[in-house]
Amino acid sequence: MLDQVTAVRYVDPLRAGGSVPGVVETDDLGTYVVKFAGAAQGRKALVAEVIVGELARRLGLRVPPLVLVDFDPVVAADEPDPEIQDILRASAGLNLGMDLLPGARDYRPGLLDVDPVEAGRVVWLDALTGNVDRTTANPNLMVWHGRLWLIDNGAGLVFHHRWSGAAASLLKAYPMAAHALGGHHPDVRAADAALAPLVTEALLREVVALVPSEWLADEPGFATESELRAAYVAQLAARAAGSAAWLPTCFATPEEQRAAEAERAAATLAARPDWLKQVPNRHGLAPVEADWSRHVG
Repeated sequence: MLDQVTAVRYVDPLRAGGSVPGVVETDDLGTYVVKFAGAAQGRKALVAEVIVGELARRLGLRVPPLVLVDFDPVVAADEPDPEIQDILRASAGLNLGMDLLPGARDYRPGLLDVDPVEAGRVVWLDALTGNVDRTTANPNLMVWHGRLWLIDNGAGLVFHHRWSGAAASLLKAYPMAAHALGGHHPDVRAADAALAPLVTEALLREVVALVPSEWLADEPGFATESELRAAYVAQLAARAAGSAAWLPTCFATPEEQRAAEAERAAATLAARPDWLKQVPNRHGLAPVEADWSRHVG
């Protein structure tokens, strides 16, 4: 489980972030950047932060430690901005904190020489989880002690905003053009060979289990919390298994691109999970939805 701490002082809002996270001191003597459940992005952004961030950590990428922050709006009574106060009042209870890296700088091109292998692994993770919010305009990367750290993973897992369409997005290609690390020649094929076999159902169950129950409550289309957790595991495991269909190819040689496109076409037809079996109908063949999606309106 993630460690849980209690907020004792609200220091400052970070207005550069669309969700207006805040710097918060806690009872473990730590200082965290806290994303609030009452922000516009809602609790699903926090779910994505946990799943994507903790998956990244287990795959060897650097993510600041995450904690659950029990927040009482009383500790922010002196915040003068009424709009921020609205967010804080709506965020009583559990929120997500990311360890503040003192002295860290926002990544920008030229600040750090990122190895193509590491760049490829970041791109691969973003492609797996559908994170399109790590761009040249908004890198969501920090440089601390000469190393690259991933932050703000809440834009990943786009499929969980509309579960009825999750199966259709399973093998969707990743839009790579503006990725923040594109200039470092990311070796995504090497990353795929190294990381895809590691994204097992067992690993995903471990990661998804870290999400607090209250952030998963009352999800339309799911009878139980366990069913919803299983849906996250099934979606990500199947996407990892079908990586040949969505692996970015824009940094390959022309010969590699042609081979990858052929592999992608074959994978799109063949790499279907058990819950996307083909069954006949009067028009030919059509995919059956996941077992869980029969509950989704």
